[in-house]
Amino acid sequence: MPTALITGASRGLGAVITEALADRGWDVLVTARDSAALREFTDTSARPARITAVAGDVGDEAHRRRLVEHAARLGGLDLVVNNASDLGATPLPKLVDYPLDRLTAVLHTNVVAPLALVQAVLPQLRDGAVVVNVSSDAGVEAYEGWGGYGASKAALDQVSAVLAVEQPALRVYAFDPGDMRTQMHQDAYPGEDISDRPEPHSVVPALLALVDSRPPSGRYTAAALLATAGSAS
Repeated sequence: MPTALITGASRGLGAVITEALADRGWDVLVTARDSAALREFTDTSARPARITAVAGDVGDEAHRRRLVEHAARLGGLDLVVNNASDLGATPLPKLVDYPLDRLTAVLHTNVVAPLALVQAVLPQLRDGAVVVNVSSDAGVEAYEGWGGYGASKAALDQVSAVLAVEQPALRVYAFDPGDMRTQMHQDAYPGEDISDRPEPHSVVPALLALVDSRPPSGRYTAAALLATAGSAS
C-alpha cells in the first residue's frame, strides 16, 4: 500500500488530506504539535486503522528521528506533505515593527523544519516519491502585514525548486492552496468573519490531482489544478 507522511495533520488542510488518502487505501503517518488535537482527530477519523499518529514538533531533531523510525516500520514513504506552518506575530505587524525572535521562529518552522524533515526521511523515500511543500500566495505577492510569513513561504518555494533540481528522482512541488477557512487564517484576522473563504476540503482534489498526475516538479496553485481538471472532464 502507498504510504504518506503529513505534518500539521491535527486540523485544517492536513487533516482533510489525511482522510482523503486513508479513504483511498493509503497508510498515513501523521504528526502535529498539539497532541490532544491530534488524538481527537485520529479518534474521530473514519479510517483510524490507516493512520499512525506521532505527536511532536518537526522542528525538533529527536522528533524527526521518531518519524523516520515509524516510516521505516511502514516500509518507506511515497509522499511527504510539509503542511505545518507558523503564521508568526499577530496582529500582523509591519516588517519595521516585526519582532525578530518571532521572525526567526517562523523561518525555522516554515523553511528549516520542512527541509530538515526531507533530509531525515530521504533514505525512506521510495522510487518516484513525491514531496509537497505547502506554500502561499503571500510568498509571491506583497501583502501588508504578511511580510514575515510571506518571506518564509518565498524561501520555501526556492528550497522546493532547488531540491527538485538536486533530487531529480523525486517530484517536488510547492503547492499553493489559496485562501481557506482555517484557524490560521482566522488568527490573521481576529474578530473578522472569514466564512466567505472555502473550506480546506475543497482544495484536496487539486492536491490529489497533483499526486496522481505527477507533472514536472515546480510551483502549482490549487486554482490552476482545479481549472485544468475541470476542463479535462
